[in-house]
Amino acid sequence: MAPSTRRPSMADVADRAGVSYQTVSRVLNEPEIVREATRSRVLEAIEELGYTRNRAARALKTTRSSLIGMLNDGSPLFGPTETTTAIETAARRAGYSVLLTSVGPEDSTGPEAGAELVGAGADGILVVAAHEGMVPAVAAAARSTPVVAVSAQSPRTPGVEVVGVDQHLGAHMVIEHLARTGARSVVHAAGPPDWFDARARREGFEQGIAENGLDGEVIGPGDWTPRSGYDLTSRLIRDGLPDAIFAANDMMAIGVLHALHEHRLRIPEDVAVVGFDNTLGAEFQVPSLTTVAQPFAELGRLALERLLCLLEGRELPAGTPRTLPPRLVVRRSTRPERTH
Repeated sequence: MAPSTRRPSMADVADRAGVSYQTVSRVLNEPEIVREATRSRVLEAIEELGYTRNRAARALKTTRSSLIGMLNDGSPLFGPTETTTAIETAARRAGYSVLLTSVGPEDSTGPEAGAELVGAGADGILVVAAHEGMVPAVAAAARSTPVVAVSAQSPRTPGVEVVGVDQHLGAHMVIEHLARTGARSVVHAAGPPDWFDARARREGFEQGIAENGLDGEVIGPGDWTPRSGYDLTSRLIRDGLPDAIFAANDMMAIGVLHALHEHRLRIPEDVAVVGFDNTLGAEFQVPSLTTVAQPFAELGRLALERLLCLLEGRELPAGTPRTLPPRLVVRRSTRPERTH
């Protein structure tokens, strides 16, 4: 006889564990009020039967689906990808599932994507809003459901909460470090101007240059790729190199390093190089790359917590930041800091 394909129910779990239906419900919803021995029997029965909660039925009963919608632009870049992964991990640990929709830069259906997530039952929406192209999708989603945008700068959309990593501070830390190594001139190979991260990093660079009395120049923009870093550096080599080059991200910094190596220039003796993101493999560049690390796991938790506060009508716990600080990771592509 073929095995049953019927999905196990709470009643099946109750029968297997030798408890009531209500006890199974308490274990799933208020486990702390159930005796440990009983809770263990129920959890063992759930494991044996392969029981999973019926999300649709739960939504009918509680008006909450435990489903979070997430919008991003499908970018393969390190920052947006790590942010998306961090949010998914935080949601899963909090008992939520994530429904992901990508809105590409040429996708005219972007404004409808948020409505589709709401229609699918999402309690709220998290948007990885890395650039101006995501603003229409953010605005459309915010009309009908709580929205939290993970962004370096506010997308200027009413009713949208914003959390992020302080990109401005990260760039400022880079310039302070370079100043302490004795660098007197720094060029910033900028990222795309419609990206919020690129804007904030450029602003942090410019403020750091002014405050430390250095000679600074912005070139580009690049497009986040090694090729753009390589091309911008090749022009610099023809026109005259500064003491240091600060690339808008690690991928561009890899292109910078390659161009310098091609011309047999020493790093950091002839010119220092700094990236941003602490991309996987940055420490294995030659020389290992000084860069800025972002707390992606913490950012995912913060974004989810902010959205849950909106859904539950409560404030963030006292002292909870809305912007997280990055961390400067000093390696061999910059000179040692001077002690005096």
